[in-house]
Amino acid sequence: MSVAEASLQASRRDATGKGVARRLRRAGRIPAVVYGKDMDPIPLSLDEHDAVNLFQSIPVANTVLQLDIGGGETLRTLVREIQTHPFRPDIIHVDFMRLRRGVAVELNVPIAFSGTPEGTRGGGHLDVVVHEAHVRCTPANIPESIRADVSALAIGESLRLGDIALPDGVELLANPKAIVCHVAMTRASEVEEDEEGEEEVAEGL
Repeated sequence: MSVAEASLQASRRDATGKGVARRLRRAGRIPAVVYGKDMDPIPLSLDEHDAVNLFQSIPVANTVLQLDIGGGETLRTLVREIQTHPFRPDIIHVDFMRLRRGVAVELNVPIAFSGTPEGTRGGGHLDVVVHEAHVRCTPANIPESIRADVSALAIGESLRLGDIALPDGVELLANPKAIVCHVAMTRASEVEEDEEGEEEVAEGL
């Protein structure tokens, strides 16, 4: 199991507050902060162009970011929150959480579906309800995704979170009875069955 990792440059900032944040954003930088257990929060700023490009290219919730904060110091982090403008897509602040070796964290991991459901061969289609799972694991065990094999699902059958085998060292925190996906009959197939049923009734009259 490999851990998805990426890197990002950041700059320390001494001043904080709304005025400072507005000046940073006008200069093309995004205010940010790193926090963690047994450490004081570290105010930072990010290059807007670099940060936006990176966040658009990775699964943000479970990618370990090597955050270079200057002075030869690099922190292993997870993005905990990306705040955006209420009316525009602009990022206005980013919160990072520092990772500690061997200390478990809670995060959401994407579910990767594999296989073709058996029910789709009989006119069904796969409806996905849940796209990620809330789990707990140490930083070394953070999975890029959790594989869910849907090939055995027939029409009317569903897959629940508890049915999915998790990688070693990963604990499910979400409700195991939550439905991840199910195979439903397509509307066209339902119409065909109704028409066939009507024909059979008519033939019997």
